[in-house]
Amino acid sequence: MNAIAKVGAFAGAVVALGGLGSAVGASVGPLGEPERHPEHAAEKSSHGGHAGHGAAKAPAATGLNVSEAGYTLDLVEDRYQRTTDATLRFRILGADDQPVTRFETAHGKKLHLIVVRRDLATFQHVHPVMAADGTWSVDADLADAGTYRVFADFQPAAEDEGLTLGQDLFVGGPYEPQPLPPAATTSAISPYQVDLDGHLVAGKTSRLTLTVNRDGEPVTDLEPYLEAYGHLVALRDGDLAYLHVHPEGAPGDGRTDPGPEITFSAEVPSAGTYRLFLDFQHAGEVRTAAFTAEAH
Repeated sequence: MNAIAKVGAFAGAVVALGGLGSAVGASVGPLGEPERHPEHAAEKSSHGGHAGHGAAKAPAATGLNVSEAGYTLDLVEDRYQRTTDATLRFRILGADDQPVTRFETAHGKKLHLIVVRRDLATFQHVHPVMAADGTWSVDADLADAGTYRVFADFQPAAEDEGLTLGQDLFVGGPYEPQPLPPAATTSAISPYQVDLDGHLVAGKTSRLTLTVNRDGEPVTDLEPYLEAYGHLVALRDGDLAYLHVHPEGAPGDGRTDPGPEITFSAEVPSAGTYRLFLDFQHAGEVRTAAFTAEAH
């Protein structure tokens, strides 16, 4: 998948709410032993994750817990030195503390992994491969020091709903948090420009339309990517909560055009500042656009 996002985004959606990391000039680990995971949560709750296209009910913000509904995200290592080719390894543990090995497929993948720095300056949406013992692995770009949040979005085969778990990892080295870009309705990823039309309203369903242009001309031949013309990740500044909403329509349904517009419905759980990341594919390459948006 694409490396770190350079500009705002929308289409197949994810919303992660992002708290800023350490103070300017701070130096981050790795120090000491990795933090142990809390006990599994006993109760089931309403989960986010990869819901079906056109779902009527927007998922609640998720990704705040390392353990939920009897499942735990277990990073094999949570401390790294800066590198462009880190290998992340992790497991999804069940209530019996054993790795889960059976998952439903959602948007062409058994599991979607989001890696975002806590100041929202970097973003990656990648797809790990699972070994027979239930250990997942994937390459990630950790060239920048700081504290990151890792979100695993999946649906165990034994469950009727998907869920999203989150855990921090730490990349050592000098770290200078970046300010969040101001709210804007245009994101440039040369030679592309993505325009956002619509407003986020807390507690209500908001219709957002993203229009993709290349060199000033509408893109009318977007390519299907993970069974959609786009996937959206939105990050709420403050606590790294996560919400995934998919675009309206799907490739090949006879009514959804392959651009230039990608439309979706989203419901944010609260007022505040959000960072939206859109993945779309054109000319054989996945690109990510990013926006800062205010919900009122």
